[in-house]
Amino acid sequence: MAWIQKEFTLAGRERGFHLVTADVLARIPEIAQIRRGILHLFLKHTSASLTINENADPSVRADLERHFNELAPEDAPYYTHDTEGPDDMPAHIKASLLGAWLTIPVTDGRLNLGTWQGIYLCEHRDHAGSREFVATLWGE
Repeated sequence: MAWIQKEFTLAGRERGFHLVTADVLARIPEIAQIRRGILHLFLKHTSASLTINENADPSVRADLERHFNELAPEDAPYYTHDTEGPDDMPAHIKASLLGAWLTIPVTDGRLNLGTWQGIYLCEHRDHAGSREFVATLWGE
């Protein structure tokens, strides 16, 4: 069994749900060598998150953004953490709901995702910078 761990950065993106499967795969070409294994992907931030969802219809990403903005609105009167602006506390709530990691099976050199599944970087800040990841690949 082989262990590979890499850190990489993705460029900053605007607020929203972004399909990043190809970006992730481009930074971990070693996946092609794994016949059977697991990729653990960890995002090193508290105001962005990761999830797996629809990879074909971009309206899903837009609908998710609208829903999460209703779920965790800006300027709610009960927030006390507002030092970094009105999008800061809602970003932390959204990131906590979705999480900062994914575990995906690898089969025959490919992520074993469903036909319509892709990896999303969920950016919850209006003016976020680049995002740092740790990818840990284990397999044979």
